[in-house]
Amino acid sequence: MRVVFLGTGGTYPCTERNVVSIAIQLGKEVVLFDCGEGTQRQFMKSNVSFMSTRWIFITHYHGDHFLGVPGLVQSMNLNDRERPLDIYGPEGTEELMSWLIQAGYFAPGYEIFAHDISPGDMIELDGFSVTAAEADHSVPSLAYSIEEKQRPGKFNAARACELGVPEGPLFSKLQHGETVEVDGVSVTPEQVLGPSRKGRKVVYSGDTRPCRAVVDLARDADLLIHDATLLSDEERQASDFGHSTALAAAEVAKDAGAYVLALVHYSPRYKDTDPLLQEAKKVFPATVAPSDLEEMIIRVRH
Repeated sequence: MRVVFLGTGGTYPCTERNVVSIAIQLGKEVVLFDCGEGTQRQFMKSNVSFMSTRWIFITHYHGDHFLGVPGLVQSMNLNDRERPLDIYGPEGTEELMSWLIQAGYFAPGYEIFAHDISPGDMIELDGFSVTAAEADHSVPSLAYSIEEKQRPGKFNAARACELGVPEGPLFSKLQHGETVEVDGVSVTPEQVLGPSRKGRKVVYSGDTRPCRAVVDLARDADLLIHDATLLSDEERQASDFGHSTALAAAEVAKDAGAYVLALVHYSPRYKDTDPLLQEAKKVFPATVAPSDLEEMIIRVRH
């Protein structure tokens, strides 16, 4: 699982960074969370192809989170995309996306499906699921968790050999949950696999004040990507506009028992994000403040 921070800023693009957009690569497929203006160009500067994007999840309909969609879908069309694209978001997504795409005065050569979803909805992907929760912003907004399915337990090769299973294809079948037969005797996965392991989990808060729903969604997450628009000396302004401070983001990560916290949605007023990082690290040391196009590999830790 590879996380690419295509854009890390909030409000509007600035010389230091683009507006927020997070790409998560799952094998050959990409899930995109938010698509601010200029996201297609950020893709071109990254190691991920925008043509690999299979699903887009929009948190809410402030411009810095969705205005990149029309350009992105049109660029896909101009590059001869054929497979479908699914776009998910809060109530109004179906209507808005239909209007945006039609306003581009082109007929896509591929199918685009837009879906309204609500807090608590779970979308099944290939080997992963995305769950929506209600964020606390100034407009209806969702936070998202993307979680890998349960992983098989660790394979005990020595035990398999004791049971007469030769190394090779039969090992692979057992690791994938299949029963095999050796000299007329069945060997089951349960005989050679340890307990199943929790899959990897990444949570993206979107724009939000600190809230219990995001804490619950981020419980034991491998990575929490959280709104950190302002420093704590601007806490009142952050709250008034439905945002979090870096300090509040750190408190959410601590309460949720997250493994790593990544700050995003920095206000354009901050040319240097180090003060935000240092403020958060006082509460939650495992904090990073990624710049545009930085990547993180999420490895299995269980």
